[in-house]
Amino acid sequence: MTSASEVKTETAVVAPHVSPGPYLVEYPYEYHFIINEPQKCEQEKTFVVLMVPIAPNNRRDRDIIRSTWGNDRVVQDKVVTLFFLLGLQTGPGAEQVQQQMLQESNKHHDLIQSNFVDCYKNLTIKTMVMLEWLTAHCSGASYAMKIDSDTFLNVHNLVNMLLNAKKTNYMTGLVARRATVLRDPRSKWYVPPDIYAPALYPVYALGLGYIMSLDLPKKLTEASRHVKALYIEDVYLGTLMHHLGISPTDPPSGDYFHVYPLAYNRCHFSRIVATTTHPSTNRVHIWKDLKKTGPC
Repeated sequence: MTSASEVKTETAVVAPHVSPGPYLVEYPYEYHFIINEPQKCEQEKTFVVLMVPIAPNNRRDRDIIRSTWGNDRVVQDKVVTLFFLLGLQTGPGAEQVQQQMLQESNKHHDLIQSNFVDCYKNLTIKTMVMLEWLTAHCSGASYAMKIDSDTFLNVHNLVNMLLNAKKTNYMTGLVARRATVLRDPRSKWYVPPDIYAPALYPVYALGLGYIMSLDLPKKLTEASRHVKALYIEDVYLGTLMHHLGISPTDPPSGDYFHVYPLAYNRCHFSRIVATTTHPSTNRVHIWKDLKKTGPC
């Protein structure tokens, strides 16, 4: 494990490219962190840690998050800590992106980077590496939330929800039940029967934003030794939870999580926890409007 200031000698690390096939991924595997913040959770006495998987070259979304909901750092006297989780940029301009990330890390101290290729198929790797990192460096926190970079988060409602949540074996979000395994090869989420035979997936929390108690990361990584890693990361976590005999919990309100973007309405956004957003959505405007005092 290295800090951002020590990373310059390790940026040439090459991620593995040997793949077990188009639907399985290289996990478990001994991945390493090449940009890290190993003491931050402990130093800040974090209550809930927000983990945002994001592409290395997506500086725009990182800055939007830092200037909006990622700036809510203390809620109800509980510390909220934000990190962005990245793999390696590949292709033309990769070295320049890496140098820019080093500068960004030295400025903000909120990047966690590991040595796997950052691409859609490797989202499961990114998720499992996140769990490894949480176990190693953030186990003193109470909860973690994985949240997509295009999702808008109401941090106050998140913390209020967690103040009354279970302390162990807890996962929540937008919980899917009896989801059909897609067998159409044209689908983005196609899985053939020889990879996953049942017609239905186990119960799982959708990847737009799910929360877990911090006893789960270690249990999930241990379970991954017994369950082949599917490329659909939220489904894979569901199979690991099923292996452990633990079921995700529905949130206190069915209105808390939205997989389809909500049109902005101040009253409605004041009641939700998370919603995906359209690329054209002005998230800075939404955040500033929500922060105004007075009735919605």
